[in-house]
Amino acid sequence: MSTAAFFDIDGTLFREGLITEIFKKLVTYEIVEPDRWYREVQPEFENWKKRQGDYDAYMMKMMNIFMDAVRGLHKTQMEFIARNIVAQKGERVYVYTRDRIKWHKAQGHKVISISGSPSEFITEFAKKYGFYDFAASEYKINSDSYYTGEVIPMWDTDSKKAAVDRFIGKYNIDLNRSYAYGDTSGDFNMLKMVKHPTTINPTRELIEQVKEDPELAEKLQIVVERKDMIYKLRVDQT
Repeated sequence: MSTAAFFDIDGTLFREGLITEIFKKLVTYEIVEPDRWYREVQPEFENWKKRQGDYDAYMMKMMNIFMDAVRGLHKTQMEFIARNIVAQKGERVYVYTRDRIKWHKAQGHKVISISGSPSEFITEFAKKYGFYDFAASEYKINSDSYYTGEVIPMWDTDSKKAAVDRFIGKYNIDLNRSYAYGDTSGDFNMLKMVKHPTTINPTRELIEQVKEDPELAEKLQIVVERKDMIYKLRVDQT
């Protein structure tokens, strides 16, 4: 049986949240009106910064706008944006996570990304960081390769669990030897399934969920990376 290391991307590898960068590009290319940021997204973001709201609510607001914005776009337009984002900002990653990817690859582990971001973008990250395989949100296209506005999500915890299950069957993975890395409540089941779970700069919502699960709380490692320092904590230290 093989050993795997499952990685989220947004906020776990990529520092700024990939969907945030996608949204900025959509505004820059006038696909999304700037007013939508100020009217719909910025209030959620400001609440989160003031610790009066949660990060997951902010990200879901952006996802909903993104789903509406891509309707009618051609697939090549999104692929162009994806290549630009990864080329321009693909190095903006957490040092800890980047080094863990290198370590797992050196051990011969199957390094797999399971991300809620659109597959067009995770394809580019997979190329850059040498992921063995990946699962991501799939935005549906019609026969002419235009987006319909429908999506098969990969940002929720149940979808990520189903993805892990598929990879187990595909690669004969032993979860008792495997690893997972995430940062939000959407990663909860993925972290719970493996022997060696780690959360990188986790959201409050994820830690609150973990504290309600003694088995996961016992085995989870928390990593906090700030500037050039990396701190490792247990759940009972939070």
